[in-house]
Amino acid sequence: MDAYISALMGLAGIAIGSLTSFATTWMTHRSQVKEKQREAEAAKREKLFSDFIAEATRLYGDAISHQKDDVSDLVLLYALVAQMRLISSRPVVDAAELAMARIVETYLTPNRSLSEIRDLARSGAMNFLLDFGEACRAELATGRLSTRR
Repeated sequence: MDAYISALMGLAGIAIGSLTSFATTWMTHRSQVKEKQREAEAAKREKLFSDFIAEATRLYGDAISHQKDDVSDLVLLYALVAQMRLISSRPVVDAAELAMARIVETYLTPNRSLSEIRDLARSGAMNFLLDFGEACRAELATGRLSTRR
């Protein structure tokens, strides 16, 4: 009888050890997958934010030197903001919309001379993406996933 108990205890030990090993491996794999998803999400956001900054800067430069009533140039910028509405926090979207409004306002003003552009740059008025950059940096630093508040 003692031999059976010893054998059962040995089998129970093996089963518990195997289960523990399986659980540890599964939890490690799961955390690695989640980390990869977070990294991919952050890279996607960084790319979207970078594309917005590049397009907004290009359009602002164009707006300073050209007065237009045509909105066709703004289509890509609007599309980028729409994508941000899907995955970004409210502060990022608000800052992007503010930057977009600033570009539209600039298109509606008369063309600026080089000396006026220099004065704008010196006064800091051309830093229209400052709030956007700070909102993006804060969002990326928190590692927030796509749950929008």
